[in-house]
Amino acid sequence: MREIRIPAFAKVNLWLDILGKRADGYHELRTIFQVISLRDELCMRLARHSRISLSISGNETLSRESVQKNLVYKAVSALQHALRIRSGVEVELHKNIPAGRGLGGGSSDAAAAVLGYLRLTRKDLPTAQLLEIAGSLGADVPFFLLGGRALGIGRGDEIYPLPDIAKRVLLIVSPHNVQVPTPDAYRWLKARSLTKSAAAPKLFKFCALCWSTQESGLSNDFERPVFQRYPRLGQIKRELLRRGATEASLAGSGSAVFGVFPSPAMARRAAVGFPHDQTFVCETLSRDRYLRAVSGA
Repeated sequence: MREIRIPAFAKVNLWLDILGKRADGYHELRTIFQVISLRDELCMRLARHSRISLSISGNETLSRESVQKNLVYKAVSALQHALRIRSGVEVELHKNIPAGRGLGGGSSDAAAAVLGYLRLTRKDLPTAQLLEIAGSLGADVPFFLLGGRALGIGRGDEIYPLPDIAKRVLLIVSPHNVQVPTPDAYRWLKARSLTKSAAAPKLFKFCALCWSTQESGLSNDFERPVFQRYPRLGQIKRELLRRGATEASLAGSGSAVFGVFPSPAMARRAAVGFPHDQTFVCETLSRDRYLRAVSGA
């Protein structure tokens, strides 16, 4: 039977501004996404049966959950409906990206399932329809159809490609026994209702850095409220800087924290300082490199 393998890469937010709370209850974001080389892997093959079969390794919690709740299952199901395909598919998902750490693993898996299923079936859909399907699965999923460095606005689901920056080496620290539920992180923000005057200063600064290919620092509005409730995460950031990171930041709403290092060797040496946490030395990926990897080129 025909089979393909496709990587599902993680992301970090190089910049994340929360402008305020919208009338619909969601928060208005301005964020800069960046794909990194840390990845899960999907293996997909056509099946003789009509079911979607999903097996998960590398994460015991996810492997025990109902597969119908998994975004990979939902992504394949949505594409089958859109393409009017009745034949089944077998999917094996190997997890490396830690779940619930702000690294976008679930969203990336969903996007990889979308791209992989189209490759597997040799089908295609209009870009607008693909983005609509991706957006229905989760706010971060559309970004992973593009990769590289990109601007996310609205809930983070309206995506615009940005120029790539020079490759950067990262050390990701995934703290032991600390998870930050995203709804809680938003609630702790205590964001005001969205107004033009309140958002303007942030918007001007954000617009300036979006189109720059120079290093513009890291910023994340979730840090203050999340670090207040989980001081350990603030300690990790300070330790990354002490061990040679040029800058460091919370990943998304957490709980992973990442530092930017001058070289892989320095990042590996710094990782020794976090013996009780998961650590990953990785690098940023350009859009071209990302798209070649997910397309199998």
